[in-house]
Amino acid sequence: MRWLLTTANKWMPVAFLLMAGVAIAQFWSQHGPNGSDMGTYFHNVVVFLHAYGWITLGLAILAWAIAFLGYFYERERSSGGKFEGRGWMMDILDRLSNRRILEEKLASEPSAIFIDAEQLAQELKSKVIGQDAVCDDMAAQIRRRLALKQRGKPIGVFMLAGPPGTGKTYLAKCLSAQLQRKLLHFDMTQFSSGGHGASQLFGSSKGYVGSDTYGKLTAGLRDAPEAVVLLDEIEKAHPDIHKNFLTAWNDGFVTEASDGKQISTTNAIFIMTTNAATDAMQALSVTYANNPDELRRSSTNVLKEAGFAAEVLNRIDRIFNFKALSGLDIARVTALEIEAMIKNYELDVSTGGIDPDVLIDMMRRHDRLGKGASSRDLARSIEESISDSLIDAKQKGYTKVALYSDGNNVIAKPEK
Repeated sequence: MRWLLTTANKWMPVAFLLMAGVAIAQFWSQHGPNGSDMGTYFHNVVVFLHAYGWITLGLAILAWAIAFLGYFYERERSSGGKFEGRGWMMDILDRLSNRRILEEKLASEPSAIFIDAEQLAQELKSKVIGQDAVCDDMAAQIRRRLALKQRGKPIGVFMLAGPPGTGKTYLAKCLSAQLQRKLLHFDMTQFSSGGHGASQLFGSSKGYVGSDTYGKLTAGLRDAPEAVVLLDEIEKAHPDIHKNFLTAWNDGFVTEASDGKQISTTNAIFIMTTNAATDAMQALSVTYANNPDELRRSSTNVLKEAGFAAEVLNRIDRIFNFKALSGLDIARVTALEIEAMIKNYELDVSTGGIDPDVLIDMMRRHDRLGKGASSRDLARSIEESISDSLIDAKQKGYTKVALYSDGNNVIAKPEK
């Protein structure tokens, strides 16, 4: 059938010419000249065309009919009608369902994405210090989940647990940057009240204040459906807020309260951080370091005792345990923090330009703060120690500096 339609459409211009030739032949045979040799020759040609004109006209009309039939056929087929490729048969999907809507939904399904997990892990480990196992596991999880072509849930729902200042929030930010996805960052300490917090995230019902605008979460996912959603310190949010995320994590959508529209979450990555039960979680990460299944089971039980609802924990795909920083990891974090601070003053640090005594002094100050110390405390110690020296260096016109310790203070000197 399609071959016939294609052929008819291909020869349509010829049909036009034939019909025009028949019309000219009719006119010339009755009114054309027949005196000269050339005129006689041309007249004979016209008489020949006239003799077979009805046959030519019939072929042209047949081509027109096939072309019209083709137009009707294609229109019915594209609109989900009863015609299908092989004969005049009704598609079973048209009889039992709505094929057009089915095709549209399949077309909107997320496509499989393949990433290099090893490269992603290396990029994360170069930025998130002291959490190599977490970075490797996170990269592997992301690779597997992105490779799934059809999903009814988010790409991943992950919990990052461990002491404060160990890189949990920073890992989510780095992951967002490496995957080139927008980061939707929510400080969950701001959503400690159930009703008001829910309306801020998911919108307000009609008749309530703010019902003419979308919630922060629903608007963010509407505009950036492939976002990394970071729910920082999730344990600080009201338990009702936790439960409002259940459909987002289990059913693949979240409902905007103002207009009832369902916003898809199937392309998003949800990452929660928590400082709950830090000591117990640290002990588990050591005890079950080589038994990930038991670590997950035990971590789930610990978080349940810390106040998380069972239905919330059951929807978390993976719990990552962050370990406290120690040894050279503290030195690495310190060096990176110093480099960042130097750059904030529009200066550069020379290669090998941080005196080891400076790093050792910072590590000792960090240890004196005890187990509760975080990288934020470390950053504050660094600022107190070197900011004045960097300001002096900037005023003196230095562009690249090295840091030295004189026993009591840190001094910034120009690169040699």
